[in-house]
Formats: sequence, structure tokens, C-alpha cells
Amino acid sequence: MAVGLFTVLRDRNARVYLAGVVVSGLGDSAMLLASGVWVKELTGSDSLAALVSFCAWAPALAGPFLGTVADRMRRRTLLIATSLVLAAVMAAPVAVRSPEDVWLLFAVLTMVGTGTVLTDAAETALIASAIPGELRGDFNGLSRAAIESTSLLGPLVGASLFTVLGGPTVALLNALSFLLGAAAFSLIRVRERAPARRPRRKWTAETAEGVRHLWRHRTLRALVVAGGCAMVASSLSSTATYALLDIGLRQPAAVAGVLSSVQGLGSVIGGTAAGALLRRVPPRVLSALGLTLFALGALARIAGFLPVVVAGSLLIGLGLPWPLISALTSVQKETPGELLGRVAATANTLVFAPTGLALLAGTALVATLDYRVQLLSAGVLGLTTAVALALTGRPRAVPSPEPNAETGPREADDATEAGPRETDDATEHRSHRADASKEG
Repeated sequence: MAVGLFTVLRDRNARVYLAGVVVSGLGDSAMLLASGVWVKELTGSDSLAALVSFCAWAPALAGPFLGTVADRMRRRTLLIATSLVLAAVMAAPVAVRSPEDVWLLFAVLTMVGTGTVLTDAAETALIASAIPGELRGDFNGLSRAAIESTSLLGPLVGASLFTVLGGPTVALLNALSFLLGAAAFSLIRVRERAPARRPRRKWTAETAEGVRHLWRHRTLRALVVAGGCAMVASSLSSTATYALLDIGLRQPAAVAGVLSSVQGLGSVIGGTAAGALLRRVPPRVLSALGLTLFALGALARIAGFLPVVVAGSLLIGLGLPWPLISALTSVQKETPGELLGRVAATANTLVFAPTGLALLAGTALVATLDYRVQLLSAGVLGLTTAVALALTGRPRAVPSPEPNAETGPREADDATEAGPRETDDATEHRSHRADASKEG
């Protein structure tokens, strides 16, 4: 594992990009936390404070359409331009002073959410050109570990700055993080060919092309759906946390910070180990293993014993990144360069968009049912998805009749060529890998 990580860190593009991920992720997570507190203080409304997260999440639903932009432009140029625009946008919250100004925060966070969807698609496509194929698993794992690290530190930074200096300072910090992100993208060395000139079609037609590629590709479809199921199960588990502490463990709500930190530690470990594991097992296997670990962790939280619950949080953190990294790495490997922005954005929508709906459902369930029902549902969903991945990943036998004097060996060959779609998919995957390598 260490060899792969050191190799990634020796790559200049990887170091620059990861630095940008850490800086921009820290600013985003700090601002998201501070915005919720800010709205709560200005309006006194819990529902309006909760709307902050919804505004940042909602643009993910438009991912397939936004991904089309990433396929019409040079990806590095798009990343730099988007980061600069978002830096300018983040200056607007400085004007927020009263409850009547809260709409400005909602508008800014919606724009930031839109920019995040766009940059995620462009980054996925740029990485396929800037990072050698043999390093992408390690790189994606490190990137996920960096994101998890900032999600732990960012809220602490945001809360501290908001308390001492106020919301406008946090907004300016986020603006600075976007400027530093733009600088990091500008330092990435990559030769990007201009998007191929072809007759402009309707936006919906180009979007549908990316969606069709993902859904018709058996391997990608299974991995992306598994990633979405993992995020839904994670949402069900996380929304049961406070009921678990109050009713199950008789512990104060502050212990949620301990469980969150332990889960974050597990995610950092799981992310850094993902690349080494992907060199030893197929993405489908790694995804199934991660879902199994997650399910065991969710079921462990049913126990009314704090050390077991803490261990369960560690397992959740360890296993959850693997379905996500497996899906992302496979999308980069199995998608032609000219489609990668649309396919990546569609994959991100299928993986992350259900999270918001699952959070709403989990909040409703925990108010009406025993929290253990919710944790059991999360564990069963994780195990069921893992089993489905394992079963659908087994190769299908291609019927091959015994040759005889009349048909001869050629008929057997014809039967093989006319076999199930699995054979066509394998050929299609090899073609896509060849196209992707040419793009790189």
C-alpha cells in the first residue's frame, strides 16, 4: 500500500490537485456549517437552517445536464473559470445583515452547489488525462481520504470563525479557498486536445448519450447503483445517531462528535488502502467488501454497548469509501474521453443525489419508529447490495455445442460469437479502454 501512495505523491499533478482538494474542501465544509448556524441565528427557524444543506445538495439532480458542459470545453480551463466565478460569488454573503437578507445565502449556496457538480465532472475527466492509469486507484483513494479529512476539520474551523469573527469572515475564507483552488488547477500540467468539432445537437440529446453509455455498460451500471445504495444506507444510519445515543446508550449528544471522528478516521484508512486493494481484486469485489464492512458496522450500532458502537462506526468509515472509489475509478477506465464529463456527472447524480432524499426519509423514520429498525434497514440494504454485486459479477457460461461431422468446429465458433450480451460488453469495455488511453 505504501509503495502505491508514495508513487502517487511523487507525481507532480497528483500533489498539486490533492493540495487544491484539501484547501477547497476545507473552505466549503466550513461555509456549509457556518451558513446553517448563521440562518438559525438570524431567523430562529430550524427548518430554514436545514434548507441550507438542501440548497447545496439540490443541483446534484441536474448532474447529467451540467456534465455536458464539461465535454464541450477543455476541462482545466473550465475548472479555473468556475473556481474564479465561485470566488466572486462568495463575496455576496458579506452583505447579509438581517433575516430579510437570508435569501442571498440560499442563492449563493445553490450556485456553489451547481459549481461543485460541474467541477466534479470536469475533475474526473481531467484526472483521466493527467494521472497515469495505474495510479488512478491510489489517487482516487487519496482524494477520498482528503475529502473526509476536510469534512472533519472544516466544520470546526467554520464554527470557530463564525463564533469569533462572524459569518462574513467564513464567506471570505471560502472565497480564498476557491482562488487557491483555481491556482492549483492552473499548475496542473496536462495536454488536453480541444473538444472534437461536431455538429451541435440539442442539449438533451448530448445528455442522453452519456446516460445511455452508463446504463448500457453492465459493469459501470452495477458499480454506480451499488455506490448509490451505499450512500442511502449511510444516510439511514447517520440519521439514527442521536436516537441511538439518547435512547440506546443514555449518552449526551456531544458523543456524536466522537462517533463522527472515529468514522472519519476509518474513512481516511479505507481511502488510502483502496488503491492497493484495487490492484489485487476487481472493483466489483472491493465494492462488495466495502458494503459488507459497512453493513456489519451499522448492525453493530444496534448493540447497547458503547465500545461496540464505536467499533461499528470505525467499520462504517472503513467500508463506505470503497464502493464510491470503485465506481469512480471504473468510470474513468471504461468511458471514452469525449463522454467522460457527462458519464461522470450522471454517475455522481446516481450515487449522491439519493442522499438528500434518504436523509429526509431517515429523519421521518427516526421520529416514528425505533432507531434499531432504521439501523437494521441500513445493514440489510448494505448486505443485500453486496450479495447482488457478487452474484451478478460471476461470468456467464457461453453455450458451445459439440462439433460434429456436419457442423464442424466453425459452428461452435459461431455459437460463441452469437452468445449472450456479456461477450459484447467485454469487447465494448476493451474498446473503451483503448479510446480512453488514446485520449490520455
